[in-house]
Amino acid sequence: QVQLVESGGGLVQAGGSLRLSCAASGRTFSGYVMAWFRQAPGKEHDFVAGISPSGATTYYADSVKGRFTISRNNAMYTVYLQMNSLKPEDTAVYYCAADWFSGGIRALRRNYDYWGQGTEVTVSS
Repeated sequence: QVQLVESGGGLVQAGGSLRLSCAASGRTFSGYVMAWFRQAPGKEHDFVAGISPSGATTYYADSVKGRFTISRNNAMYTVYLQMNSLKPEDTAVYYCAADWFSGGIRALRRNYDYWGQGTEVTVSS
């Protein structure tokens, strides 16, 4: 069992930056692929970024590539999402998720075993 708690969301103007954090507790954090998803109003959960258990490999959705950076600190049981050059279309609830899988970073919601409660990000134009 893994518990995930996100923080760092808020209201920001377009072009601004935010850093989301996801604190994990429970089973061995360093064994999980970690990812961020987001859900805009009236839409499905979309994959944003993922990171391998060691942190050596990352994967991004095309819509955020070059603007967002995912990282993790296994000693602190925390994963981060640095979001720069934010756009109004980035407005969503952002969720942290954990996947116990050794084959790589997966982008489908159904592959992730544990989820946080979400943190809301609003980007004004």
